[in-house]
Amino acid sequence: MVKENTSGLEKLFGSKTRTKLLELFFGNSSQSYYVREITRLIGEQINSVRRELLNLDSVGIIKSETFDNKVYYSANMKHPYSKPLVDLFTVKVDTTKERDVHKAGWDEYVKPVKNYLKAMVVTNRAPGEEGIDLFVIGDDKTKKLTHWAEVVEKRQGKPINYVIMSEDDYSYRKSVKDRFLVDLMKMDIVETYDPDRILLKIK
Repeated sequence: MVKENTSGLEKLFGSKTRTKLLELFFGNSSQSYYVREITRLIGEQINSVRRELLNLDSVGIIKSETFDNKVYYSANMKHPYSKPLVDLFTVKVDTTKERDVHKAGWDEYVKPVKNYLKAMVVTNRAPGEEGIDLFVIGDDKTKKLTHWAEVVEKRQGKPINYVIMSEDDYSYRKSVKDRFLVDLMKMDIVETYDPDRILLKIK
């Protein structure tokens, strides 16, 4: 939940809900959220949240897009005031909260493709570093996972390197200690999805 120590900023921005929304979006500028998720994270009433989202969207401070019949909102990093807002709100980010929001974001990302997705690895690849950002194991015969990865890339607001591999291909490569998988497991991994426990560290 967004912190409550925002009284000075409330006077500046004119609304407690608006201030919390700006802190959520610009304190986590690569993430996007749907309305009920936002309501839970900032601890405000849904009607107030909807009203302020419309206000912020109308002036272009945030942007919205629809995926899987839900409207997701995120910081508009092309807005002239985006950098000052990021500077203002990231100073106050609590690292524990940031991890929780990040995890909640990936939980929501996974939901539309749970029937196709067997496992997932998200890395913290630095710009220019070798490797990938997202590794996906699953059934992509209908290109459902490919489309999903493209949507994730769009919602992240930056290009991502991703690889999609079938479960059979993954099992074979794991058995021969494939160099790609070995290098992947040496990266800084920030998130995994592995309900069937098919991801094993390869030495």
